[in-house]
Amino acid sequence: MKKDITVYIYTDGACSGNPGPGGWGAVLVWENKEKELWGYEADTTNNRMELTAAIRALQTLKFPCRVELYSDSAYLVNAFGKGWLEKWQANGWRTSGKKEVENQDLWQELLLLGQIHEIKWNKVKGHADNIYNNRCDQLAVEAIKKEKSLKTGI
Repeated sequence: MKKDITVYIYTDGACSGNPGPGGWGAVLVWENKEKELWGYEADTTNNRMELTAAIRALQTLKFPCRVELYSDSAYLVNAFGKGWLEKWQANGWRTSGKKEVENQDLWQELLLLGQIHEIKWNKVKGHADNIYNNRCDQLAVEAIKKEKSLKTGI
């Protein structure tokens, strides 16, 4: 673990319809450098895009390090901060209402990434004054628009 390096990651996901076409965006900030990432999925949900943004950003890191991850998704941040993941795993990936936990594949990937990196999960207010969160939202929405324009030719 590179204890002397902290990477700040901002993530967001978007969906045009839920489910529907979706996009995700992430901004990684370390020292005086920034890196933007984004992607698209044809048929997905907003929650899957929120989780995917965090996964893709964490996968980009070249070595284990400390991470301050910021998201406007209560679904993502609370799963770690409020112990939901531990409860779901203890219940055989079932919610307290005995329903199967959605997006298990993505949660499991995030758990694996959490074994590599020291991650602090932070909730930010969406569509507010955080420039990086706003940029992630733009990247996610633009990913959807770009894909739609490729399909329609507009």
